[in-house]
Amino acid sequence: MGMTSVLREAREALDDAGLRGSFLVRDLDTGDELGIDADVTVPVASLVKVPLAIATLERVERGELDAATPITVQPGRVGTPGPTGLSKFRHPASVALDDLLYLSIAISDGTASDALFALTPPAAVTAELRRLGFDGIVVRHLMADLMQTPAERFAPTDTHLAHSLAIEAAKTGRGHPVAQLDISRANAGSARAFVDLLAGLWRPTTIRPAVAARVRELMGDNLVRHRLTPDFASDASRWSSKTGTLLNFRHEVGVVEHADGQAFAVAALTESRVPAATQPGADAVMAHVARTLRDQLRL
Repeated sequence: MGMTSVLREAREALDDAGLRGSFLVRDLDTGDELGIDADVTVPVASLVKVPLAIATLERVERGELDAATPITVQPGRVGTPGPTGLSKFRHPASVALDDLLYLSIAISDGTASDALFALTPPAAVTAELRRLGFDGIVVRHLMADLMQTPAERFAPTDTHLAHSLAIEAAKTGRGHPVAQLDISRANAGSARAFVDLLAGLWRPTTIRPAVAARVRELMGDNLVRHRLTPDFASDASRWSSKTGTLLNFRHEVGVVEHADGQAFAVAALTESRVPAATQPGADAVMAHVARTLRDQLRL
């Protein structure tokens, strides 16, 4: 099958699933890549926890922070479904900075992330990315802000209404009334920007080797494995990733390392027009499209 027909079928599969997607897959050694709308900027939700980890660990390496420092974290007391870890705690906890990084990446704990943002605020994380030579990602707000969307104002049985509002509002083409979904106000980035960042972690040039190694390890420990993992993890490959989910946006970025030495960075950023919080079919189509692009490069 030719490249044009592969991309056409991928776009059709996304459309049939009610998705718009920004995808990019890159061979980390040859630089060969294949994508779909890879430069479209979207709100990235929890994907910013990867830049947060990089910025935090760069500061640790410079001696500005100590990874062993215990930090008292107030309980998140979040009652809505979805959040994990300290976000669900009912009592204060003392956690070392290094372990907050684990919670932030491996289980996408927003309260742990915000404890790290208290040390290195969003603007400082963006500045650290620029210092390291990465331009396509901007970090503007805390993880707690992701818990202040229309979804939290409806009963769990009415979550679809929040998704409907987000989907309809996006059709105006003039920003977005939900700040966390407005790319001029949200944490934002593109598939290309995240693939560039992944390349900087797996083939470090500006990121310190010890920082890159620790972030790779954290992403390898990711426990959120329902989205792309089924199509990329196997006995002959290692999949390390981070997901991001907010209302009708579903993302995952990661690297698959094959036993034969080939490694591919993958970014799959999607927006759904189906008003439902749980869409296993959408996750499966995302994974299928990402793997199809990888398979084409691996030929």
